[in-house]
Amino acid sequence: MTQDLHQLQASAGATFEEIGSATIPVSFGNDSAALEVARTGVALCDRSHWGRMQISDADRQNFLHNQSTNDIKRLQPGQGCDTVFVTSTARTLDLASVYVTEDTILLLVSPNRCQTLMEFCDRYIFFADRVKLTNLTNTTTTFSLLGPQSDALLNKLGASSLIGQPDGNHALFPLGDSEVRVAVGSGLAIPGYTLFLAAESAASLWQQLVEGGAVPLGDRVWEQLRIQQGRPVPEHELTEDYNPLEAGLWQTLSFNKGCYIGQETIARLDTYKGVKQQLWGIRLSEPVAAGSPIILGDDKVGVLTSSTTIDQEAFGLGYIRTKAGGAGLQVQVGTAQGEVVPVPFLTYNRQ
Repeated sequence: MTQDLHQLQASAGATFEEIGSATIPVSFGNDSAALEVARTGVALCDRSHWGRMQISDADRQNFLHNQSTNDIKRLQPGQGCDTVFVTSTARTLDLASVYVTEDTILLLVSPNRCQTLMEFCDRYIFFADRVKLTNLTNTTTTFSLLGPQSDALLNKLGASSLIGQPDGNHALFPLGDSEVRVAVGSGLAIPGYTLFLAAESAASLWQQLVEGGAVPLGDRVWEQLRIQQGRPVPEHELTEDYNPLEAGLWQTLSFNKGCYIGQETIARLDTYKGVKQQLWGIRLSEPVAAGSPIILGDDKVGVLTSSTTIDQEAFGLGYIRTKAGGAGLQVQVGTAQGEVVPVPFLTYNRQ
């Protein structure tokens, strides 16, 4: 299953690293070209190390509605959205993508987060609740298509009915020898699609997508893009030091849905304008390490949470005190000069 996929990827020049409990292709030896293809063509990224969780049984939709920040009850089969799991004090656990089907809910969660979230959810299943949680990470696979030519590839594969639909909409299609759930949205602020299928079919679908014109893109480039675009992830921007409002995840929040875990704190922060720090992009004059303080004048006003070099330019994400200012602010980050800029993921239309 996974071995067949990895052998196929290795024959295309992939190099692998162990990240957590998963072995993932970090590069196909084409990082610069793959980065350009993601912007102009169609790139293919293996996201199988991301977690997949299934919620089933009669109370599944009400249950997830009560455990996360978005309005899950409004979703019909074939629709989806992003939502956030938070603690009772609204500290962030993970950003998840939700896909509602006729009889289950599928969640795509961050790498190494599935078991943690299953344990978190399990604490809130009571005796009369008709809810079942299943970890699908080891039996399924996820690929993402990224780039403006993703529609053309989808059309070639016979899945054109999804083209033009809102992010999160999804449907099952027979692709090759497998049944694949295709969802609108690449996971970044780049046009594309996310595909879910059984692990035993992964190698054949990967080959079919490459033969259709998709260029393999390793996790190293994905990480560069997610930092440049401002997608927050656990252990960097999503930790118990921050809440979803500070992380800029407004599109994942419903202020009209009523009670859920962390709801009182989030509502209070919104009502009383209590967001004391916000996530921003920072153009840097030179590379600096995550964790470096962000300085304005003589004052520490924030911290760098992620950093990368993309297109030969250093770039980072960081939380900055709201009162210090925002876009255009000139700051010192470690040994680098920095300019604060907005990032597209936090303003991307993900309705």
